[in-house]
Amino acid sequence: MASLSGFSSDKKHSDRERWICIYPAYINKKKTLAEGRRIAKEKCVENPTPQEMRDVLSATGFKIGVENKLYTRERSKELSCRGRLRIQLKNDDGSVCNQQYPTRESIMYHIAEMIPKLKSRQTKPEQAQSTGGGGGKGKGKKGRR
Repeated sequence: MASLSGFSSDKKHSDRERWICIYPAYINKKKTLAEGRRIAKEKCVENPTPQEMRDVLSATGFKIGVENKLYTRERSKELSCRGRLRIQLKNDDGSVCNQQYPTRESIMYHIAEMIPKLKSRQTKPEQAQSTGGGGGKGKGKKGRR
């Protein structure tokens, strides 16, 4: 009897099925351990997206793939919460692809460390402040007319 899609030692490390999976919930500061967070809360980031995670890992040189999958412990069914990354951790001969990040945990810590440094993360607070201040002034002017 054949297994459906279980582990097969015939597959090489370069086959996508053998790559590790990382969901954004694993490094989300707002999640509890029961909700799927995998690393220390102090090291996590708030609401990481699969796109941000992909940007960080592609800059590091990993072979990655983004899949439109929903984490089983995720309560929200929104599109922004969807997505998982597949990352090639080992070469076909069993050696680690990137010596700096030999384990799944080291990759997660790296992603959590680098996401706050992304340009998209650094510009968001400034836009929120300028939009909030401008909106108040605009409303005041309209009231005077």
